[in-house]
Amino acid sequence: MSTHQQQCEAAIVAGAWETLFAESMAWSRHPDGAKDPRPLFARNVVYLLQGRFADAWKAHALCLESQEHIAAVGSWVHNLLERQAECGYVHLINGLYLAQSGQAEQSLKPYADAARLLPQSAHPHYFLAQIHERAGHPELAIKEYREAVRLAPDFAPARMNLGVAYQDQGRLEMAIKEYREVIKLTPNDSAAHSNLACALGEQGKLEPAVQSYKTALKLNPQDAEVHFALGGLYETRGRLDLAQQSYQAALSADPDFGAAHSALGWLALGKHRLQEAADIFSRALKCNEEDARAYHGIAEIYALRGKRQSAMENYSKALKYYRDPEKKNQIMNQLFQEGQVGD
Repeated sequence: MSTHQQQCEAAIVAGAWETLFAESMAWSRHPDGAKDPRPLFARNVVYLLQGRFADAWKAHALCLESQEHIAAVGSWVHNLLERQAECGYVHLINGLYLAQSGQAEQSLKPYADAARLLPQSAHPHYFLAQIHERAGHPELAIKEYREAVRLAPDFAPARMNLGVAYQDQGRLEMAIKEYREVIKLTPNDSAAHSNLACALGEQGKLEPAVQSYKTALKLNPQDAEVHFALGGLYETRGRLDLAQQSYQAALSADPDFGAAHSALGWLALGKHRLQEAADIFSRALKCNEEDARAYHGIAEIYALRGKRQSAMENYSKALKYYRDPEKKNQIMNQLFQEGQVGD
């Protein structure tokens, strides 16, 4: 066993994450560790615990994607666990290894053991909540996120995820409360502002929602999804000029954002600019060949032009790809009223 490996293991047992990071870097720089996935996994762990999720994902791609690397990291973790069975941090590391190597269900017990052995640590609850969330158990996830927040009130990622879980259940006031707390903790977090805007919009508080989206865009002007969401709010308020500007800004940030093309197509259709709308819907389908709104718009154009068979073909595609039951019912009712007659 190398000195760097020993130092990394000692840092894990002590929960000394800064030391673990430094020692893992030294391990990777050593000739014997240059191609070893274990120091990379150690950094992946530190990134996750620090909330640096983009960095964690990059490290994951280098240490936990090939079966050879998964086996090497797993052997190391299991060996350490055999020697440090009563160390909560080692159980936490084991949970992170399992959760990231296609063994999410098996990570439940290590996380629970870590929570038992580290009663003051929020991290086991936070990561356990994520597993429950992915497994489709929102109440269990909320319970664990709440415990993480209780133990660490300034744990912004846990508050953010708790807010999202509440919002998914329609518990908007509770979601908004969490988003506002995240903004207090990390005022420059554009995602917190955009999540707050989304929840406010769902409550029908459109003006506050617009202001929150604007704040998010000041922090991250190239966020195409936020430009698009802001456009949707403007459209709801009847400000079609501002909606168009926002959809165009979304495309400036991401030219392949198909939903923004579709939204612009519907705006053109609303002005009876049929050819312009058809061209825009075609661009939308180049970005996403399963864009239900684009097929729906094309069907409307064919219907207006009296080409019923072509309209029916595109209505059928829209029905196939729409996930919103209300949209599907809207089309079905329209077709029923029109008799569903072909060319």
